[in-house]
Amino acid sequence: MNIPEDLGYTKEHEWVRFNDDGTVTMGITEFASEQLGDVVYIDLPAVGTQVKQFEKFGEIESVKAVSELFSAMSGEVIEVNEKLSEQPELVNTDPYGAGWMLRVRPSNPAERENLLTAAAYGALTA
Repeated sequence: MNIPEDLGYTKEHEWVRFNDDGTVTMGITEFASEQLGDVVYIDLPAVGTQVKQFEKFGEIESVKAVSELFSAMSGEVIEVNEKLSEQPELVNTDPYGAGWMLRVRPSNPAERENLLTAAAYGALTA
């Protein structure tokens, strides 16, 4: 299973990338996408929405189940991956790349300390 070393993780199987411009990009992990099976629909918040760390921000529907999505960081949603409305399968084929979900301007960068490292996330999913 692919767990990139440069990302932070939550116990709810979301990942977060810290971008050079101070924003973060979030999505779900390869483990989560494999557990869900074929993703058929994703409900994401609108740009401008405030999200809170470890609280629900949307839902993801697969052929197996509907699951809640949880934010890895608090802040304002500044971009949503519009491609996912037409191609939700990108979450399955490229969860850490084209399958990203949100870009957020963090309101409390110190929340980064609450995230799991790649090694800790790997131990959680082993």
